Amino acid sequence: MNARLEGMRNTAPPSARRRVAWPASLGGATGPLIGLVLLGVGFSLASPYFLSLRNALNVLDQVTVLGIVSIGMTAVIVVGGIDLSVGSVLAFSMMVMGWLNQDYDVPLVLCIVAAIVVGGVCGAVSGLLVTRARLPAFIATLAVMSVARGMANILTDGQQIVGYPDWFTRLSTVRHFGFLSLTVALVVVLVIIAGAYMTFRAGGRNLYAIGGSSEVARLAGIPVRTVTLLVYTGCGVLCGVAAVALASRLDSSQPSAGLGYELDAIAAVVIGGASLNGGVGGIAGTVVGVLIIGTLHNGLNLVGVSPFVQQIIIGVVVAGAVTFDTLGRRNR
Repeated sequence: MNARLEGMRNTAPPSARRRVAWPASLGGATGPLIGLVLLGVGFSLASPYFLSLRNALNVLDQVTVLGIVSIGMTAVIVVGGIDLSVGSVLAFSMMVMGWLNQDYDVPLVLCIVAAIVVGGVCGAVSGLLVTRARLPAFIATLAVMSVARGMANILTDGQQIVGYPDWFTRLSTVRHFGFLSLTVALVVVLVIIAGAYMTFRAGGRNLYAIGGSSEVARLAGIPVRTVTLLVYTGCGVLCGVAAVALASRLDSSQPSAGLGYELDAIAAVVIGGASLNGGVGGIAGTVVGVLIIGTLHNGLNLVGVSPFVQQIIIGVVVAGAVTFDTLGRRNR
């Protein structure tokens, strides 16, 4: 009987198997999405300004940089790693861009490219420390975090750089069609590309295989070291992109930029359903997690909650999400 049932399962048409697979693939983001809706309902009852179009656009603007960083963090966590350097790499990339432009009159377009390249180099260093030096990801990225933050301050002796061209600041301030800035549009494009790659491409599925078991993935012919190195490098590149977006929004480069972004990015990915053990997670869940973080900050500000208390609330939410994930895996 069991063999007959197994045979029936294997001979099911592809369309039927797809109908079963799609709900399962969305399941990781369902719980966080419900939580986001409940947050929206709660804050709309607590503040009459929360549901306004202007406030919704503010939330999108506020989560732009975090969203870009969290895309890279998603891939890192899926392969079973962690990256504590993203905030510092963002600051270093931002300062390199401003330093080259202001001190050496390098055209801003080339400075933007340099910022992205610097981010990628920092990510590659983290990847090499993890894959070649065999350092734990926590230690490797902690070291890069310290070095990058120090370099960000050394470039201008801890001073911020102010005054970019108008066209650069308009990237994040001008709303096309009345609601969409170019930086928000960039996030949407990156989300679509990353989501499609991780869902439909063999290279994206390899990330889950490595996170599930790197040894099994290696025996299956996946170049684990190379893929892991590329994941950390890609995360660094996205930090460089996020640095450009943040500089455009602030109209300045600040060596203190990005403080706490590593924790917010990890929180967004974990709240979105990813497992810190690797092998589980997705871009859709991360987007919901980013929106939850942004909504929490925005809603708590509207109701007058102290920023210090906000940190406590975010910490409790992250702890709850990780606990839920751990208990769920244990039950399964």
